[in-house]
Amino acid sequence: MGRRIATGGMASRRTEVKSRIRKFALGIVTFLLMAGMAFGRHPKIARDLDNVDPSSNVDVIVQFTETPTERHHQKVLDRGGVVRGELQLVKGGVYTMPASALEDLANDPAVAYISPDRKIKGMLDNTAAAVNAATAWNSYKLTGNGIGVAVIDSGFSGHQDINGRIAYSQDFTGEGIDDLYGHGEAVAGIISGNGSRSTGQFFTRTFTGIAPKANLINLHVLNHAGQSTDSTVISAINQAVQLKSKYNIRVINLSLGRPVFESYEQGPLCQAVEAAWKAGIVVVVAAGNDGRDNSAGTNGYGTIYAPGNDPYVITVGAMKTMGTPQRTDDLIASYSSKGPTLIDHVIKPDIVAPGNQEVSLYPPASGIGGTYPQMLVPLPYYEKTTSNNAYKSSDYMRFNGTSMAAPVVSGAAALLIQQNSNLTPDQVKARLMLTAYKSFPVYSSVTDPTTGIVYTDYYDVFTVGAGYLDIGAAVSSSALAAGTALSPTAVFNANTDTATLVPAAGSIWNTQTLWASQTVWGAAEVINSSQTLWGSQTLWGSQTLWGSQSLWGQTNPADASIILTNGE
Repeated sequence: MGRRIATGGMASRRTEVKSRIRKFALGIVTFLLMAGMAFGRHPKIARDLDNVDPSSNVDVIVQFTETPTERHHQKVLDRGGVVRGELQLVKGGVYTMPASALEDLANDPAVAYISPDRKIKGMLDNTAAAVNAATAWNSYKLTGNGIGVAVIDSGFSGHQDINGRIAYSQDFTGEGIDDLYGHGEAVAGIISGNGSRSTGQFFTRTFTGIAPKANLINLHVLNHAGQSTDSTVISAINQAVQLKSKYNIRVINLSLGRPVFESYEQGPLCQAVEAAWKAGIVVVVAAGNDGRDNSAGTNGYGTIYAPGNDPYVITVGAMKTMGTPQRTDDLIASYSSKGPTLIDHVIKPDIVAPGNQEVSLYPPASGIGGTYPQMLVPLPYYEKTTSNNAYKSSDYMRFNGTSMAAPVVSGAAALLIQQNSNLTPDQVKARLMLTAYKSFPVYSSVTDPTTGIVYTDYYDVFTVGAGYLDIGAAVSSSALAAGTALSPTAVFNANTDTATLVPAAGSIWNTQTLWASQTVWGAAEVINSSQTLWGSQTLWGSQTLWGSQSLWGQTNPADASIILTNGE
């Protein structure tokens, strides 16, 4: 039997949230007061220097109230320190000095702040931190080593961050293997970039992909204009299956798609991805970037692209990291396509991952940097330099879209398979969905800076699926699915204005408590058209979504450009 997807009371949830915020705020205030009273800390010394052995030497950054001169350096030398370098950009320097002398130095009025010279860890800017990839890297020593990931996209070349790990390349466009569009190279970098061009003493950030030692199979299907055909993509999927054993291809990344025109049971693109899945390859697909599309009065619902509408594959929506490494403030990207799928009403996306303002590899052959120079990463963002933000990187660029969220999940799949090579595609999908982070706000709103339009998103199963990718939780789990992990469907009841989650026959979602629907999808804020969530009830009442007809107009190029440059 199907299970009704719980809605919960919106008012009670808001009250609960407010109560938690009050408790959290009170706890922080209490902690700060107690910390100040108990320890009497020096306000100009970083907290993580509190427990340093006073008999040891420490590497510190000292910031002064003005750009340091020899007179300022002498203050450290007089206390037994050594000058290691100047950091004029922050009015400071880096030194090695006795820990016992820190407080005396901090008492000098010329000193603004003292902090450790903290180690910089390789990561895809804030993306890897948001999905807890460090646990896989550090605790489990997982890098994707030996795993082949087929990137079916616009091609890529020998950027230093992926050079040496491109196991195979094949062109299906007649244009060669390089990225002339400005897409595939970024996808490859998110999966397997090793950060070579941002590593070393002259860099403050290292841009490392999720599985930095995975091998890449370059199957070039999108031409210089970013276009392809079903047959071309299917040919590439077929080649990946044929090469599976030779290159240990265990993952296919498809950061591409098109509107849905028929049931997944009929669509040739969907059948191709199912064949790859059944051949033992995890297929990861971008959900699409039409979450803002209200042309049919559905507020962006029902906009999942093919082959992401297929219940076998892992369909990925996009989150925003909000420019911070922690995930607790992350929000859904307003453009991220929402389910259910047209015609079949499959609940998609399956999971969400960072896909907004992601830093990845700049493909110079595409010319995209000249078209969108504002997307090139400023050198001061990751280099130790006195240059201003007008100086741009020739190696890295920012990208937006579910196309950039999908390779984060592909990298995660490679890590899981390296950890346990016996995992089936269904077990990988089920593990990622089960362990996904499920704490979200009820809704969030964003104003597009170009158009001024306000977009509001609700965190239901059609928007965030089973939750936010958590690689650390996935590699720490031992859960093994004993059935298929086909995405369930939503069955609408017009008499009660509710929808029911119906697992596919033979799937694991209701076979045992661990895999129960409410465990995997959490407290899903759907589905009842009488609630504020659905407003005018056009999603359900008009039958636009639940009817048998297709829901696609023409893509607005201006909107696509706004999403590329602004994200949000």
